[in-house]
Amino acid sequence: MFVALWPGNVYPLGATWDGKGTNFALFSENATGVELCLFDKEDNETRIPLTEVSNFVWHGYLPGVGPGQRYGYRVHGPYSPSEGHRFNPNKLLIDPYTKAIDGDIGNGPELFGYSWESPEEDLSFSELDSAHLMPKSVVIDQSFDWEGDDLLRTPWHETVIYETHVKGFTKLHPDMPEELRGTYAGLGHPAAIEHLQRLGITAVELMPVHHFLSHPGHLVGKGLKNYWGYDSVNYFAPYSGYSSSGTVGEQVTEFKEMVKALHRAGIEVILDVVYNHTGEGNHLGPTLTLRGIDNAIYYRLVENDQRYYMDYTGCGNSLYVRQPQVLKLIMDSLRYWVLEMHVDGFRFDLASALARELYEVNSLAAFFDIIHQDPVLAGVKLIAEPWDLGTGGYQVGQFPVLWSEWNGRYRDTVRDFWRGIDESLGQFAYCFTGSPDLYALNGRRPNASVNFITAHDGFTLNDLVSYNEKHNEANGEDNRDGESHNRSWNCGAEGETDDPEVLELRERLRRNFLATLMLSQGIPMIVGGDEIGRTQKGNNNAYCQDNEISWFDWELPQGNQDLVNFARELVYFRKQHPVFRRRKWFQGRPIYGKSISDIAWFNPDGSEMTQEQWDVGYAKSVAVFLDGNQLPSVGPKGERISDDSFLLFFNAHYDTIEFSLPEGMQHREWGVVIDTKEPRFVTEERRYTGTQAVPVVARSMVVLRRFG
Repeated sequence: MFVALWPGNVYPLGATWDGKGTNFALFSENATGVELCLFDKEDNETRIPLTEVSNFVWHGYLPGVGPGQRYGYRVHGPYSPSEGHRFNPNKLLIDPYTKAIDGDIGNGPELFGYSWESPEEDLSFSELDSAHLMPKSVVIDQSFDWEGDDLLRTPWHETVIYETHVKGFTKLHPDMPEELRGTYAGLGHPAAIEHLQRLGITAVELMPVHHFLSHPGHLVGKGLKNYWGYDSVNYFAPYSGYSSSGTVGEQVTEFKEMVKALHRAGIEVILDVVYNHTGEGNHLGPTLTLRGIDNAIYYRLVENDQRYYMDYTGCGNSLYVRQPQVLKLIMDSLRYWVLEMHVDGFRFDLASALARELYEVNSLAAFFDIIHQDPVLAGVKLIAEPWDLGTGGYQVGQFPVLWSEWNGRYRDTVRDFWRGIDESLGQFAYCFTGSPDLYALNGRRPNASVNFITAHDGFTLNDLVSYNEKHNEANGEDNRDGESHNRSWNCGAEGETDDPEVLELRERLRRNFLATLMLSQGIPMIVGGDEIGRTQKGNNNAYCQDNEISWFDWELPQGNQDLVNFARELVYFRKQHPVFRRRKWFQGRPIYGKSISDIAWFNPDGSEMTQEQWDVGYAKSVAVFLDGNQLPSVGPKGERISDDSFLLFFNAHYDTIEFSLPEGMQHREWGVVIDTKEPRFVTEERRYTGTQAVPVVARSMVVLRRFG
């Protein structure tokens, strides 16, 4: 292949086609030489030294080279692991800024910078060439007709999030063409969108779609693969394995078409992003991209022995976010996904790792400062998973304004409440009202709390009420992996059972969890498949199960069909009643000159809760009044917002409890709208007034609406 290299430009990084040729630019501060490697359709390689270097960026322009051209890099420099340098030009490297990747990463000793057979391990040097096992970066045409599409910018208080997996959601869907199942096009198919719309979802939160290492070494030979995708090897290219149309740029167009289709349906797209580590692993991992481009710049290394990596993620390495080039990489990626791919927001995996300036998590870290000052990112949804595996990494409630958080305390508290654990009712009340104890003091609003009962990592909702113990034998690690303390309860039988009493209790608890989630202040997040009763057979760490354990089973028995309908009614009910999605905190005191508070808590006998009673561990039942006439926010045009008023009775006790209407409310009629002992919303309304007792059966909840 004959090519003429022009000097080109230092910016932008990556491969940029201008209609006549392509500019290539790669940052490496410590390299001594960089070769651009072009591959033809037969995988024949042409190496072109990049001789222009400006501000540590190696660059060149190739006229006549355009979309579809596959390429990679070989980077020369010192191989001295003890000093943090792992350059090895025998290893073909993925461009960190490539927008598409063709192929998957193979397996073999050729991928490693050191010799497997050497007793010196990674201190040795491998001369094996890796090109035949490496996917290739691809030059793309970024043009696309968005037909006027833009970010939806759904207000936080109107948001209902659905966490799901592109492949898992669509792989077994009977109403879409076989060739689209498991793909971006499948998720954008009318059959998928119809389910999301009927459920009332406003945003899908997609598990990782950045191109990832799908066959990590520890799974080779087990017949398993990296299904979840939390091992990114690039932060710009959508994973080509989810493309139905091709892998030399077509995956980019297909992803955009999916986003456009979801936007037309009023559904935002939020990406789960993994900027805390890469799939290259620890010092014994493969050399795929950043390790071979400039290991000492991109990764956080142990200060007194730079052979090793600081690991705050449990995945072998951590990106060195203090480095300006690493910050630039992350910010360029985020802006790309917003501006070019029209993504509406991001959920940051192990976000505490990004806030580690030195060793401690710092809420004033440069990462947050840069995002807050960025005009593109300051207006999108930003969600933190507020923990990592390092010391002091659990940071729930500590992230700055503009950020929402996965509220792990909410998950744990609500799980414990409904399984009857002795805990204070005070913590449950905090969680139900948006966790003001976590978020109110630093100027944040209820939308700071992303409430969830389950997530991809752990039991599904069905398994949460069906298993006491994890059952991860299929992962090939002798059931040692996964969380052992799940706050779950099998209701009397482990796993599948025909016992009608156990099954009825499980269905009631599933409704309790969904109702509590949807009626709590804050932002509800449903895990995809919970609404249809999806089970993983007790596996609470299905990261490697690209099979029926993880894929959604759309063939629903009657109980699960009832659950779908109940979930739909709950989401619709929440949307109809702004008292359950307030934008400001409850005051807990009389306002607007009224004699009653905007919120009040009562014992089952109708008496108001005292301070001492909040700390009684054995108490399992409580009532809450929400006044819909005293909403402090206004509508989009400044109009006053009002709503119905509600009484909610929670009974986590093992027996029926008869609740009394509070004395000051007995002169009104109250009608039952939700009773979780029933499989559907109440259709024949039962009304109560005066001193009539309201029976709430064991482990259930009842919602009353005030009339008149």
